[in-house]
Amino acid sequence: MSEIEARFVDVSDRQPREPSFWPALVIPRVSIDREIERLASIDRPARGRRASKVVHPCAGPSEGLAPGIDVTIEVLKPGEETAPLRQNASEVSFCIRGEGVATIGSTATGFTQFDLWNTPGMRVQRCRNDGKDLQVRLTYSNAPLLQQLEIHYVEEDPVVLPPAVSEAGGSPRRRARDFADNFPIGEDGARLMGYEYLIDPDTVESKPLHFPWSVVSGHLDRVSNLGPNYTGRRLYLLYNPATERRNGTTHNFFATIAKYPPETVDQPHRHSSAAINYYFGGNGRSTVQGKKFVWEAGDLMLSAPGWAVHNHASRDQGFYALTVQDHPLQIAMDSLIWQETLKSPIVSLGTEAGAQTNLRELAAAR
Repeated sequence: MSEIEARFVDVSDRQPREPSFWPALVIPRVSIDREIERLASIDRPARGRRASKVVHPCAGPSEGLAPGIDVTIEVLKPGEETAPLRQNASEVSFCIRGEGVATIGSTATGFTQFDLWNTPGMRVQRCRNDGKDLQVRLTYSNAPLLQQLEIHYVEEDPVVLPPAVSEAGGSPRRRARDFADNFPIGEDGARLMGYEYLIDPDTVESKPLHFPWSVVSGHLDRVSNLGPNYTGRRLYLLYNPATERRNGTTHNFFATIAKYPPETVDQPHRHSSAAINYYFGGNGRSTVQGKKFVWEAGDLMLSAPGWAVHNHASRDQGFYALTVQDHPLQIAMDSLIWQETLKSPIVSLGTEAGAQTNLRELAAAR
């Protein structure tokens, strides 16, 4: 094999590359239903996973619906169960038909239509259909990003080691980092820290969390009824406290549930996080980079390619929508830029004062 060499590229006066957006697109319900029926008709796969990715035509080997997000339709027939799986991708799952039980680590959660739950990375997961109908789930993961980095790890039927036991007496076991160097540098918080801090960081427990539709739906009228003058989006974040200020459902994604009254139009806006919408009730339309799209219940849409100007509007029925965005990841990377209206300043969310709506004024007027 010949030795490979790096090359030098002079960028002294080169302008930054303009982004090349993946085109927005709608996957209609009829196509999704057809794929669900196809999956249900095939012989049961060896690992029990009847699954089909929804792949954007611009995607390469990573097979995402957005550059860093994939969406998989997963189907289980009554009585079926998947084989255990563990991977370093994190997931958000949304049940669109049927019911069942998701077991993540030692936590087993029953779910039904329109329930949502998260699966942290490197947790053993399996799913069972204990109902009488097909079970259909949409699963969103950050596997495409990990595949681009060549670090996506997947393990079938994993062997799971028991948790470490603390020393006798119940006192916490001292860590190697407790003996490592840790020197202040200057007065602004900079430090020199030993290697042990790199390999044994403090942990923030990330739990599998369940958001039952029976509970979530009872709150949605509050955002739907904010009135015609409200300037924000009519939704709730499904928040995971492990994500802290990054406001996520996983460390990579947020999931939100929206309820819009009829004939309600959002302001055009843009953000660097990509957005995928699943409309599970009602009807509406979107404009993305000047192109209009019409959608209805059961349609899936890449609704906001990163930094593309877009807005959404309900039609005569209003709508319900699940939106998944890679917003928390970008806050963690210091890369999340946001423009709430096209006349607003572009702000870096998480590092400077963020965008505002008129909720304060509406609350004061009540």
